[in-house]
Amino acid sequence: MKLKEIDRTAMQAWSPAQQHPIYLATGTSAQQLDATFSTSASLEIFELDLSDPSLDMKSCATFSSSHRYHKLIWGPHSMTSGERVTGVLIAGAENGNVVLYDPAKIVAGDAEVIIAKKDKHTGPVRALDVNMFQTNLVASGANESEIYIWDLNNFATPMTPGVKTQPLEDISCIAWNRQVQHILASASPSGRATVWDLRKNEPIIKVSDHNNRMHCSGLAWHPDVATQMVLASEDDRLPVIQMWDLRFASSPLRVLESHTRGVLAIAWSMADSELLLSCGKDAKILCSNPNTGEVLYELPMNTQWCFDIQWCPRNPAVLSAASFDGRISIYSIMGGSADGLRHKQVDQLSSSFGNLDPFGTGQPLPPLQLPQQTASQSVVLPLKKPPKWIQRPVGASFSFGGKLVTFENAKSQQQPGVEQQRHHVFVSQVVTEEEFLARSNQLQEAVQSEGFVSYCQKKIDTAQADFEKNVWAFLKVNFEEDSRVKYLELLGYRKDDLRKKRMKDNKQETEDLGSAKTTFNISVSGDVDGLITQALLMGNFESAVDICLHDNRMADAIILAIAGGQELLSRTQEKYFAEVQSKITRLISAVVMKNWKEIVQSCDLQNWREALAAVLTYARPDEFAALCDLLGNRLESEGDSHLQTQACLCYICAGNVEKLVACWTKAQDGNSPLALQDLIEKVVILRKAVQLTQAVDPNAVGALLAEKMSQYANLLAAQGSIAAALTFLPVNTNQPNIMLLRDRLCRAQGELPVGQEALKAPYDRQPVPKGRPGPVAGRTQGTQAPAQQYCQQGDNPPPPGFIMPGAVNPSVPPQQATSSNYSIYSQAGARPAYPQPRRPQNGWNDPPALNRAAKKKKVPDNFLPPVPITSPIMNPLADPQPQMQQPLAPAPPAGTPSFHPPHLPTGQPVLQGSYPPASQPLGPCVMPPSVSKPSMEGAPGAPIGNAIQHVQALPTEKIAKKPIPEEHVILKTTFEALIQRCLLSASDPQTKRKLDDANKRLEFLYDKLREQTLSPTIVSGLHDMVKSIETRNYQEGLNIHTHIVSTSNFSETSAFMPVLKVVLTQANKLGV
Repeated sequence: MKLKEIDRTAMQAWSPAQQHPIYLATGTSAQQLDATFSTSASLEIFELDLSDPSLDMKSCATFSSSHRYHKLIWGPHSMTSGERVTGVLIAGAENGNVVLYDPAKIVAGDAEVIIAKKDKHTGPVRALDVNMFQTNLVASGANESEIYIWDLNNFATPMTPGVKTQPLEDISCIAWNRQVQHILASASPSGRATVWDLRKNEPIIKVSDHNNRMHCSGLAWHPDVATQMVLASEDDRLPVIQMWDLRFASSPLRVLESHTRGVLAIAWSMADSELLLSCGKDAKILCSNPNTGEVLYELPMNTQWCFDIQWCPRNPAVLSAASFDGRISIYSIMGGSADGLRHKQVDQLSSSFGNLDPFGTGQPLPPLQLPQQTASQSVVLPLKKPPKWIQRPVGASFSFGGKLVTFENAKSQQQPGVEQQRHHVFVSQVVTEEEFLARSNQLQEAVQSEGFVSYCQKKIDTAQADFEKNVWAFLKVNFEEDSRVKYLELLGYRKDDLRKKRMKDNKQETEDLGSAKTTFNISVSGDVDGLITQALLMGNFESAVDICLHDNRMADAIILAIAGGQELLSRTQEKYFAEVQSKITRLISAVVMKNWKEIVQSCDLQNWREALAAVLTYARPDEFAALCDLLGNRLESEGDSHLQTQACLCYICAGNVEKLVACWTKAQDGNSPLALQDLIEKVVILRKAVQLTQAVDPNAVGALLAEKMSQYANLLAAQGSIAAALTFLPVNTNQPNIMLLRDRLCRAQGELPVGQEALKAPYDRQPVPKGRPGPVAGRTQGTQAPAQQYCQQGDNPPPPGFIMPGAVNPSVPPQQATSSNYSIYSQAGARPAYPQPRRPQNGWNDPPALNRAAKKKKVPDNFLPPVPITSPIMNPLADPQPQMQQPLAPAPPAGTPSFHPPHLPTGQPVLQGSYPPASQPLGPCVMPPSVSKPSMEGAPGAPIGNAIQHVQALPTEKIAKKPIPEEHVILKTTFEALIQRCLLSASDPQTKRKLDDANKRLEFLYDKLREQTLSPTIVSGLHDMVKSIETRNYQEGLNIHTHIVSTSNFSETSAFMPVLKVVLTQANKLGV
């Protein structure tokens, strides 16, 4: 599409790519005359303003020259950023001069614009080119094989590339190599091209087509491939463009025959090596792909020939063409609409005549009616392929899970005539919160190993603020015996201190009482003492108490009331508290009357510690949490920020996680990841304490806590800890955002949420290989662990941190099925958070329906059941015979209901529901030979169809495990031997329980060794750890453990690495 045009018969030169705005220099063309037969010459500079819709280009300056030009180029030599127009204009004149112009002075209107001028050549200078690597070097070519190399820094004496070629002939084209700075090529009209090596000062190769004589009119080097060049033929008998490769210089590599007449000029795009411009005597301007010969674009042209064509260096979509009709046209190869151009031409024609008839009638002209044209005629289509400059060379995009996907287009090694491009895609794990992840891993290890006391103590030791230390001290007390006494000690009340203070006073009082023993007189006189004596002698305690109260003898009244019974004592206490008022009366009243709610509601909040101490001492277990909550509410509603933060301690004592979250969020800045980590640490530890001490639903999660947990899971996922995020995500909630996050986390794990496997199971799906080596940068996810209960269970047992689906074996209690797993939430009674689809009447987990027994066939006496299916049926039509080669299970009792689903062929194994329940934990299952490894991950016994009963797991003694590879057996023997040595040396029952549990949990490691799913780095680290154990250097083993955990994926090692740390720590402690 045409953008601009200039009415000049001139040579042209674009400003260098560094120049902005873009300029076009024109110099009057030699050996061409316009219609006026003018012999004057000029040098002009125009500015390209694409924001102007008109076709005119703004002329910035004009310089009258005494020369006409065969060639004009604009070099970037000595360009500066401060000036508007920079560089140097180099002109090849018709009289053999090479002239240097200063474009800045031309635009400024100075008289002296010529920098230098040399007439070294004997004939017209038809060829010029600037070295793109050393911009001060300019090559020129003229008659009689003259080629000179000019140094713009020392323009006086040019150099020659070597001895003149023989026979002597004109140099029509010259070009510097685009990849190698010391290689120069020249061509003559005879069709021969010579390649010069300036380091050797001699020609190194001559290229010519011996079968065809071509009149060379153009020469251009390949922008990317150093050994390839193109030559254009001006001869109408051979209107071709030949592509040569100097490695195969015997004949052209490719011949482009798109023109029907001779080619006058060519230009190769520096921005896209697949775009080659050519113009010829057939009045066509073609843009071709030199690698294939395909014409990608044909510019709309008139009937005039173009003798010069050039790409714009700064805007790769713009080109200029100078034609013999005295016009320079600016085009865009990106297409557009020509309607505006047509209307502009009509408007210019009308404006030149005005509104009157040009023939003198004086009548106004009617408006010009333009013929209606179709859209295909007015719309100019762009290139057939997108040019490379609009392709992104690099790109980046963040994806879920902290993944950064980047790509770059790297060019591979070129082959002759073929340009290949490789696209490198990198998937990197971006971790921006190193400290956050480290603290999160420490928390998960503490939860997994149940080392809550040591974790809290570590937090106390590292805490900076006193309040932070108090909070962790209160949390630590939850896991210790006699927690209320420990709470009192934290509040500053120790029984031993009070006992020491009272010891001295008690000793003195005992001595006084021992020396005062004498006889006494029982008086029954009429005074108060006598009346009290009479009442006591008659056993009338009530009258005696009344007389004492009347005489204000409160102590005597209380003592007598105790002897008079509970009812009298209660009335006496009420009268006492009604009459006596002191600083501690209300406290004594609360202690005696057990009315702690009154104290908590009415005490001065500055004495909240004393109130909490009283509640800790006297409150019953059933009212303790409510009283702590009440005191916390009062502190939280107080205007004092210090008291508001102290409410957290009350909520910790009460075990109220939701209130703790609300109070902490209000008191602390929870926007940063580390602040959220602070909160989650306290919440997780408190929830574990509540599960140990209170009979509450551990899955109950309030709205605010669910929001914080989902934020935390989001942060973990953003740092790449997908498996950890799943463990922290609330289980028992139906909030849409949490369900969406759970779904994304499951899919990031390569799993599907529960409720979808039933729909997906009947279809085969090839699993995507995990951990496949490739051009992946950064920390990428390795082998993914199975997700929580809302994800399908894969082939391997889940590591600690994930809850196995509760429906794997209904006969096994949930506590037993998940005894070796941990989760931030409950392990028992966990329910999937997704809404479960309505179960069919004959569900896969239902017992056999009695009303269907009559419809089923009678089982023969000699019936042997097939091997139970322990994985989803992926290939129902497989040959069932090889399955029978496995050891068969005992036959069920006669009459056991059995059926074949209607969609399975006869003879296929059918899931039975009549096997006795298994009490052993589930282990890896051995698949029958005919059943290939499932191509879709699914939970064992997943529902297929509408009427398949659930299969009961076989006892573990019936199931064989793969042997551990021989080179890894030493891991198992060493770890088991170390645990046995620790058990023999340990005396603490709790330590023995930890070691027994560790021995069981190491089965996860042995299973991974059997399946060979561990990365080589982890296996190598484990062997190094064994070497340190053999030398009794447990500290070195712990250092190796730390290195493995820090450099591997948590989901890959979470099942066994914390267990190994516990074993090594105990071994180091016991010194075995």
